[in-house]
Amino acid sequence: MVVHSGFISVVAGPLVDKSTLVNRLVGRKVAITSSRPQTTRNTIRGVLTVTPEDPRYQVVLVDTPGLHKPRTALGERLNALVHGSMAESDAVVAVLDATRPIGPGDRLVAERSGQSGAPVVLVVNKVDAATHDQIGEMLAEASDWGFAAYVPVSAATGTGIDILTDELLSHLPEGPLYFPPDMVTDQPDAFLIREIIREKYLDRLREELPHSLAVEVRDLEQRPNGTLYVDAAVVVERDSQKGIVIGSKGSLLKTCGEEARLELEVRFGTPVYLDLRVRVEKDWQDQPTILDRLGFQ
Repeated sequence: MVVHSGFISVVAGPLVDKSTLVNRLVGRKVAITSSRPQTTRNTIRGVLTVTPEDPRYQVVLVDTPGLHKPRTALGERLNALVHGSMAESDAVVAVLDATRPIGPGDRLVAERSGQSGAPVVLVVNKVDAATHDQIGEMLAEASDWGFAAYVPVSAATGTGIDILTDELLSHLPEGPLYFPPDMVTDQPDAFLIREIIREKYLDRLREELPHSLAVEVRDLEQRPNGTLYVDAAVVVERDSQKGIVIGSKGSLLKTCGEEARLELEVRFGTPVYLDLRVRVEKDWQDQPTILDRLGFQ
């Protein structure tokens, strides 16, 4: 049996719903989403195996951090992850937002995608929210970039996803099944837990605070009674941010912790005891040793 498989990096600037697109392609939530830029802070692999009972195609979608102009050591590491992922990919998906004119950030994404040496599939996302004129103008301008294919889609509604999937499969070389056919992501449990907790905060925090927030899972233990015990800390950069993250009388910490616990119980299929606290790590985004400890390596 001949199997076609490979790695496809998904790249974009901020706020293009790139992670929503990856989740839609995989058919399951493997990456958190929010209305905040820089939601994705790691390379997150989602696995799509076509007909798992008789697999002939397996595409490993690599959701990358949004390309941006870095202002911190963390930002520089995130951009390096994007470039490293594209360099190792069999194809690249570059995503644009159909509701916004092509800007400098989009051109940077297109330029870096083209420099990867891999075939580039340009995806024009959010067609459900854009006019026909907006979509047409974007495709006309982007056609000068000479990419392998141009596919309008809506990650929110699923429009065009089947066409995009077929296009991606056409770029897979012959190769092994990198993951079991029923696997949808290879992220370790601690990574999934900290991302789910962080997601609950992102759309509830204003201005720059979402960028100053990280989550560290300090202990993870399956107790004899079947409960999954999670000791986690929400990490911020300033004492003044600690009170905001906790909320009045602990309200925000309680709400986010409860929402995260419920989602974790569904994800793991077991009761979860989430011990969630808040800790200050001054200027952690520019502290290499702290970045290493938090998993930004």
